[in-house]
Amino acid sequence: MTQDVLQQIDALQISYIAALDNKNMQGWLDSFTQDGSYICIAAENEEQGLPLALMMDDCHERLEDRVTYVTKVWAGTFEDYQTRHFVQRVSCSPKGDDLYDTVSNFTVFYTDSAGNTGILVAGRYIDEIAVNGSGAKLKSRRAVMDTNVAPRYIVYPI
Repeated sequence: MTQDVLQQIDALQISYIAALDNKNMQGWLDSFTQDGSYICIAAENEEQGLPLALMMDDCHERLEDRVTYVTKVWAGTFEDYQTRHFVQRVSCSPKGDDLYDTVSNFTVFYTDSAGNTGILVAGRYIDEIAVNGSGAKLKSRRAVMDTNVAPRYIVYPI
């Protein structure tokens, strides 16, 4: 694995979390390949092989639907909050065909409208990342939450 590949993967992580922390849902969507998927699931369900997930966007059309729901359908119907994502890549291995399996730990803090900050969730991203000459994109992302019960509802992807 080359430094260039790792830099592209890290740049993808940075643009992904910047998009979410800036509430740029189109930027979040742009982090995925055209056949990309996003699943946000509790660690307990993941470990037991239970398919029940908080968010299950298993194709690009559902990723697009997530953007529409957050930006148009749900807009103004929930108490908004600010997120701050912290991510650390802990492993990366080539899978072949310009695909890489990565695991990264994450912590997401939130600040409510009153200025109170807390930990929203912690866990790990299990990713399949496509890297080519134009950069890196998520082919699949599983956000596996260690947190059993979040202190508030979750509107934005993790």
